Amino acid sequence: MCHLSKKFTKSFQFMTTFNSLQNKIIACTQCPRLVKWRKEVAATKVRRFSQEHYWGKPVPGFGDPKAEIVLVGLAPAAHGANRTGRMFTGDESGNWLYRALYKAGLSNKDVSVSRDDGLILNNVYITASCRCAPPQNKPSNKEIQNCRPFIVEEFRLLKNLRVIIGLGKIGFDTAFDVAKHSELTELQHRPKFSHGVIVHLNKKLILIGSYHPSQQNTFTGKLTEPMFNSIFQSAKSYLK
Repeated sequence: MCHLSKKFTKSFQFMTTFNSLQNKIIACTQCPRLVKWRKEVAATKVRRFSQEHYWGKPVPGFGDPKAEIVLVGLAPAAHGANRTGRMFTGDESGNWLYRALYKAGLSNKDVSVSRDDGLILNNVYITASCRCAPPQNKPSNKEIQNCRPFIVEEFRLLKNLRVIIGLGKIGFDTAFDVAKHSELTELQHRPKFSHGVIVHLNKKLILIGSYHPSQQNTFTGKLTEPMFNSIFQSAKSYLK
């Protein structure tokens, strides 16, 4: 058997550990309310997706395992990621996000429709505060806490992490709490969330706040495409 290079061996071990984490996420049944809801949605569906097979399970993170940028959202949408099995895929929020990533040169496509559509993220990893679709898009604090070990482990595995983008207040607060838990910051109190706020967690890591690209924000004009695009330009500028 040929000898693997140290670099290749390290990468292989990293991916094995990462895949193991994703499998644990997919198999999780810790929150009875969310288990019941995600399965019910997957069984009843909606008319426009009535012929599709819904994912109906917790949704793992997605993206580049060597990413310097991580996005922290809220939770899978009932007929979006809960249907497709990929973060921010299959709904209007995802359409906004992937257009912005493509414009910033962080993906090879400007749309995400399924897990096998060939989309590749460059230097970006996407995760969420809660991995199951919650009723009314509102996970409880307890449900978010139950998911916390998963994102803590993702932060540990993302060795090149330099920019965290919190999408919405819950994503922003989750990102800070995980950074504090992981001893990535000496700040003691959560910073105030606002769109475009930049918080220096340590000398090499920043947290950026962004309005969530939900229809509640985009349809009302609270979040515009130029505003959203500016978040990713800020992230790239910091990396330079």
